[in-house]
Amino acid sequence: MENNNTSKHHYFYSVGLSYKKADAEIRGKFSLDTAAKTRVLEQAKNEGIESLIVTSTCNRTEIYGYAEHPFQLIKLICENSQGSVEAFQKVGFVYKNQEAISHMFRVGTGLDSQILGDFEIISQIRNSFFQSKSLGLANAFMERLVNAVIQASKKIKTDTEISSGATSVSFAAVRYIINNVQDIGNKNILLFGTGKIGRNTCENLVKHTKNEHITLINRTKEKAEKLAGKLNLIVKDYSELHLELQKADVVVVATGAQNPTIDKAILNLKKPMMILDLSIPKNVNENVTELDGVTLIHMDYLSQLTDETLENRKKHIPAAEAIIEEIKEEFMAWTKGRKFAPTINALKAKLNAIKTSELDFQSKKISNFNEEQAEIISNRIIQKITTHFANHLKDDTTMVDESIEWIEKVFKIGVATK
Repeated sequence: MENNNTSKHHYFYSVGLSYKKADAEIRGKFSLDTAAKTRVLEQAKNEGIESLIVTSTCNRTEIYGYAEHPFQLIKLICENSQGSVEAFQKVGFVYKNQEAISHMFRVGTGLDSQILGDFEIISQIRNSFFQSKSLGLANAFMERLVNAVIQASKKIKTDTEISSGATSVSFAAVRYIINNVQDIGNKNILLFGTGKIGRNTCENLVKHTKNEHITLINRTKEKAEKLAGKLNLIVKDYSELHLELQKADVVVVATGAQNPTIDKAILNLKKPMMILDLSIPKNVNENVTELDGVTLIHMDYLSQLTDETLENRKKHIPAAEAIIEEIKEEFMAWTKGRKFAPTINALKAKLNAIKTSELDFQSKKISNFNEEQAEIISNRIIQKITTHFANHLKDDTTMVDESIEWIEKVFKIGVATK
């Protein structure tokens, strides 16, 4: 890929880590909450980075942006999380230029998701872009790329069945509970955390277990009450968490806290308990497993559960990849045109200057000189010449950088670097 950015010494990178090489504990250390993402953007702006977006979900933490060297972006992640450069080097990835573009397409369309066809990440990318744009950190290249990825995501979702069937971490959690807890309809279920995963899990619990003993707790009680009102559930104050834990048979934890909120010290068990931790970073301390009767299941385990739905989704990967290639080719054609457009415009200006000088000379030399006709003919010739050069630069076999350099040298034109 050509270097399609604002400086010849900057490249487009994607750096980060995901579930593929980093387990939940490591991902937790590198996770960026809302405040941390804002710090990353502000720090990037202060360091002269012109364009980047930051995403951080339960499955990945990534930065897409321009830099002289990828370490500039890696440093932004490490300095604003609990992760270290040493740990990043073991599990992180760095993609450059076209590889980085391809990676964003696969992430945004659900092909790189922990559960194939999960499209929740595209809203994260969209929201991250809007945040960057509001701070002046999204150039035309980034905007066009994000829009292309959104377009591919929508087309894959509507034209293929790669997201068909009910499968997600929240659905996998409920299915696991149903398969492993006897008489689930009469058990006491406690849901701690009502963010997106918590809400989805709660709705699936109500739908598939017919349980009327589900209690919600959230640090912000209003959010829990809003969800409970829709589903006719019980809401308790955060201060009552330790009391509700003693009553529960099944606990689902889906909070966004940076440190564990549940450990063995607050559990006073008199019966078996199943705990499902759907949080990144982990919000349930591993020491709860030291207690008799406690079963702790983390979201990484749930994500590995495969079924017929996931197998069916795999059949639609080729169709999804074909859509990505089609839209990616359109994007690459745009970047190529954007690269040589300043040179073509400068060439046209140079030819017009030659034309103006020559017509002025001939009008003084030739009597009855028809300047209007000469203007029309000259403009048509200039248009044909510049079109030939543009078509040459658009050709897939053209070495664009070399051709641009040749044109600028022959016609003695300089194109200012933006």
